[in-house]
Amino acid sequence: MRCEERFFEHQDDFRDPFARDRDRIIHSGSFRKLEYKTQVFLNHEGDFFRTRLTHSIEVAQIARSIANSLGLRESLAESIALAHDLGHTPFGHIGGDKLDECLKNDGHPNGFEHNFQSFRVVSLLEKRYKNFDGLNLTFATLEGILKHSYPYKKSFLPEWIDETFDLSTHPSIEAMIVDRADEIAYISHDIDDGVNSGIITFDDLQESELVAMILEKVHAEGIEINEYEMFRYRFSSHMINHLVYALLEHSKERVENSRVLCATLPAKSELPIGFASELETQIKKLKKILMRKLYKHHRIVRKMYAGAKAVEGLYAALMEEPQMLSSYYYKQLERRPKHRVVADFIAGMSDRYALGLYNEIYGKI
Repeated sequence: MRCEERFFEHQDDFRDPFARDRDRIIHSGSFRKLEYKTQVFLNHEGDFFRTRLTHSIEVAQIARSIANSLGLRESLAESIALAHDLGHTPFGHIGGDKLDECLKNDGHPNGFEHNFQSFRVVSLLEKRYKNFDGLNLTFATLEGILKHSYPYKKSFLPEWIDETFDLSTHPSIEAMIVDRADEIAYISHDIDDGVNSGIITFDDLQESELVAMILEKVHAEGIEINEYEMFRYRFSSHMINHLVYALLEHSKERVENSRVLCATLPAKSELPIGFASELETQIKKLKKILMRKLYKHHRIVRKMYAGAKAVEGLYAALMEEPQMLSSYYYKQLERRPKHRVVADFIAGMSDRYALGLYNEIYGKI
């Protein structure tokens, strides 16, 4: 496990290297802005819907618990989890897809990808030191941020990335844990937010064997569906517990057998972290149901369409008139291509900032 920082800092520190990474991430500006970045529902639609910030905290909690139970580095898993979405654009995945499209249509085939952008945020765009860019995180945390979501080989990644982090191998097992913790978190809380919004009901999800089984557990506690908030809370709790325990049961022996390999597992090899095949199938089916009934619901699609148009309009305007960039990004034009600086600026925006700037430039959306 490589825990050295990218740049040596001669100092005594009571924290272990990965705990120091975690603290640097939490105190970064990019982490704070996640409060106003979309998970499924725009931030201003309600006080209790998840944002990228609350999602990242939930992923970190689940990842910590799993890593601890498997005897792995809890603080490493937590650091990767807290940083894994720092590269997301405003308006969720649709914003990233639109920014990727804008770059490619503008003749830049490397486009945009949020995992690599998260890596760029912590290694390049955050400025906390006079003599170098980035947060000065450890190699293991950087690798986990870059490679936690399979597959890792991307044609647009610069050559030095492959040379440094070896994209032919899997990252640490802690990074693999973050990937599955991310899945567990968004499945449970997207259902909770969807039901809370009134877009879906638990009845809508009954065709999922996984949901039906979790509902049985809630009913077994004597809680009725008309006990609205309690029912939702217990459902989420049972869903997370069921998935975490199932992952631990399936992965424990595999982790013990492969821990020594750590970040040298070939990328084509079977991951030691995961679920039994039957549960994997149930999860895939539930994701398809959520895509059809929640993510593609007209209320969500309308908001995301508006967000995509805002990203498209901002990219065109800023490419035409880069002096509208903030002073920090405008100065970066001296050493980086304009299209990448504009993309970095847009990716770092919160939902409300992006909408506000779009409305200032074009009029009310």
